[in-house]
Amino acid sequence: MVQLASLSAVRIFEAAARLASFRAAAEELHLSPSAVSHAIAKLERDLGTSLFERSTRKVTLTLAGQTLLSHASNAFEELRRGVETISSNKAHLLRVHCAPSYAAQVLSPRLPDFLAHYAGVEVRVAASTSYARFVDGLFDVDIVYGEPSNREDLIVVPLGEEIVSPLCSPGMAERLKSPRDLVRVPLIRSDLKRIQWIDWFELNNLGPPPLPAMSFDRSFLAVDAAANGLGIALESTTLARRELENGRLVRLFPVCRDSRYIGHYLAYPKSGAQRRLAKRFADWLIDGVGDQTL
Repeated sequence: MVQLASLSAVRIFEAAARLASFRAAAEELHLSPSAVSHAIAKLERDLGTSLFERSTRKVTLTLAGQTLLSHASNAFEELRRGVETISSNKAHLLRVHCAPSYAAQVLSPRLPDFLAHYAGVEVRVAASTSYARFVDGLFDVDIVYGEPSNREDLIVVPLGEEIVSPLCSPGMAERLKSPRDLVRVPLIRSDLKRIQWIDWFELNNLGPPPLPAMSFDRSFLAVDAAANGLGIALESTTLARRELENGRLVRLFPVCRDSRYIGHYLAYPKSGAQRRLAKRFADWLIDGVGDQTL
């Protein structure tokens, strides 16, 4: 069994394995490469197994090393969370869970403004399509696509009305004179979007739409594909705001009817140590939503 004195060696191993380099681990941990090498060699002797396959140019993990890395990474992450839980500096850490496309297209470009207004606050962002579980204390704020169903212990704030409209590059827009021309160009589908091409065609009395030429499971990928001239995306002008403002995308057919709905919500617990900071973050984000009618 590994003795407690070997925990420092496990920390050195985790850095070297994660970075795939003894030298990079030494730089991260402010040690010499020789100290890293000796610590890992001693750990291998203590464990009675090799953790790395060494060559002149690189090191790669053995099967045993891969197993240990998985457990070590989880253990150090749990330790970090425990330290954060009891740390007096926790009040200056905001942990945000966010829908991936909103994180990439809206939140990330605006975070510098938040950090400028709230000096000393550290923001950590994790993105996924699942909902945050506040009961385990991993997150303070959740930005979700679609209204949360379990609102009993949460403050839920709508993040403004969004417009879902056909968007494409300026070059492709020159080829389109009317909505009927959409049958001649590639349509891009956003798989998880609540409003699809069939809804937009029906709203504008255009009959059934052609089958999409390509599909993406994230809106930011569909937006980028349209901006690169691959086709027409039916997307939120909120998520595409940056591309619309810099001219990489344009809205088509202003005479047509576009769908409007509240797509994203911000939620945070009604009680807890981080409630006040979460509210500041919510107020800041709502203030910056601004006019969505691009």
